Amino acid sequence: MAQEVHAERALKQHSIWQNGHPPEPCAVVIFGATGDLTQRKLLPTLAHLFHDHPLPQAFSIVAFARRPLTDEQWRSMALESINKYLPEDDKLDSAAQKDFAQRMFYCQSDFNDREGFQKLADLLDKLDREKDTHGNRLYYLATPPTTDSEIIHQLGEAGLARPRQVNDDEESWVRIVIEKPFGRDLASAQKLNRELARVFRENQIYRIDHYMGKETVQNILAFRFANGIFEPLWNQKYIDHVQILVAESLGIGTRAEYYEESGAIRDMVQNHIMQVLCLTCMEAPVAFDADAIRDEKVKVMRAIPLFSPEDVANRTVRGQYTAGVINGQPQIGYKEEKGVAPNSTTETYVALKLFIENWRWADVPFYIRTGKALPKRSTEVTIQFKRVPHQLYKPSETTGLVPNRLTIRIQPDEGMSLKFAAKVPGAARNLCDVDMNFSYTSAFGIESPDAYERLIADCRGPPEADELIERDGRQWDNP
Repeated sequence: MAQEVHAERALKQHSIWQNGHPPEPCAVVIFGATGDLTQRKLLPTLAHLFHDHPLPQAFSIVAFARRPLTDEQWRSMALESINKYLPEDDKLDSAAQKDFAQRMFYCQSDFNDREGFQKLADLLDKLDREKDTHGNRLYYLATPPTTDSEIIHQLGEAGLARPRQVNDDEESWVRIVIEKPFGRDLASAQKLNRELARVFRENQIYRIDHYMGKETVQNILAFRFANGIFEPLWNQKYIDHVQILVAESLGIGTRAEYYEESGAIRDMVQNHIMQVLCLTCMEAPVAFDADAIRDEKVKVMRAIPLFSPEDVANRTVRGQYTAGVINGQPQIGYKEEKGVAPNSTTETYVALKLFIENWRWADVPFYIRTGKALPKRSTEVTIQFKRVPHQLYKPSETTGLVPNRLTIRIQPDEGMSLKFAAKVPGAARNLCDVDMNFSYTSAFGIESPDAYERLIADCRGPPEADELIERDGRQWDNP
């Protein structure tokens, strides 16, 4: 049993620490630390990394937010979220919780308050001295995109953006993480890039999409380019259409301020879904590195024509969720959510049909759907192949038969399945659909690492460990 546990942890570590490098000592500063993203994702992820992997002792978390809290109040709030959102098997015992809590500190300030950022600088200096964090700092902006510019400006004004000379042989590192959506359109993304460039060097900037950390998303490239049997069929000659579904069973929760500005299109389509679309449709890169993969993804985005007013009318559907029941629990309507305008026209559901105008995908429709407060949480890509050119079997023998389908399940049950026809046992020649199924959990014996674990580990590791992190903010660029 001990050997099995050791093997499981070794596999987890191998999948998270790229190139075998554990992360270096640092202070992680979370802006917007009392928000939904921090409570549901970042804190549980950091707690799990701390508990299950060899993080250094010199590791601290600084929460930066507007709400007036003491260190102890923040620690209590953070542990409550960690206990609520960590899976049962990953819960921290009381000793680990106490140890983790003592590494957390709170800094209260508005994002435009110069004194607040000076207070942050003083606290980080203190942690360098007392916790030996070596001057290494990772800033994570878990905030609405509208606040990014002010935070970046204040970090620069407070002198918090530049590395320091720790000793004669060592310089600290400083990195900033901005999670997509990056801006709200092409103009704002370009403006934000200019503001970042005034304060940070390009190699300090990590523009991330957490979907890129999901095992099945990463496996799309392996599935396509490490196997010889699928890529020859991966084109308009054999594929009838492609569906990408991102369905969420939750409403907007406490994110009304952000969601009213973004809606489903900016929140999901232009970042997560576009990333998955690009990996599904791109040509083989010249190498498996960030620049080469990004080059091919950009080619896909540039091959998607802009929608005309007629296209918007005929090939898109927008909607909002209303009050109902989901999984036995009551769900209020979007306009009844706290912080949502009673006359809001922000979409919480969108469906659209688009095309990629290149040789591989000419005339193949792509159907994209995403929404909140839907009956089931599910993210998947479905490749539907064309029917055989001539059916040898009689209609009575193929009743109910569907075309071949490959489904790539991204969440919650990560894996893939291939639907194809097979003969039913017996004297008759009747056919039926059967599935060939691959599940990550069944195949490897462990749950796949959380997407945020992989991405946070990449950001804290050495600069070369960032194949899955975007650096150029091109998601809006669709000329």
